[in-house]
Amino acid sequence: MKVLIAKPGLDGHDRGAKVVAQALRDAGVEVVYTGLKRTPEEIVQAAIQEDVDVVGLSVLSGAHLVLSRRVIDGLRAHGATEVRVVVGGIIPPRDIEELLRLGVARAFPMGTPLPEIVKAFKGSV
Repeated sequence: MKVLIAKPGLDGHDRGAKVVAQALRDAGVEVVYTGLKRTPEEIVQAAIQEDVDVVGLSVLSGAHLVLSRRVIDGLRAHGATEVRVVVGGIIPPRDIEELLRLGVARAFPMGTPLPEIVKAFKGSV
């Protein structure tokens, strides 16, 4: 499995994304990290170029619905419908169902234990 971890939008805090990326690497998952402040379009292009199985979005800004929709729509527009999208960060419980309706495979709200995240990825999300 190959995973792209991305920080979309203007959020400048990436500690959580880096911790998750390292935990996945330690579990044998190939991880590509895009860095901070990426646009959804940059994330889609990176996912296609890197030929990833999963895009993991780390969102702390509250824009998780809009950013997830733009990434999913971008992947679909490029025919990359097999790439799954997961979202982690500050995600209110009330938004999880909406994320799933948008096509997000899994949502990991703040505080999700790392072993649970790793287990989900090892189970192909």
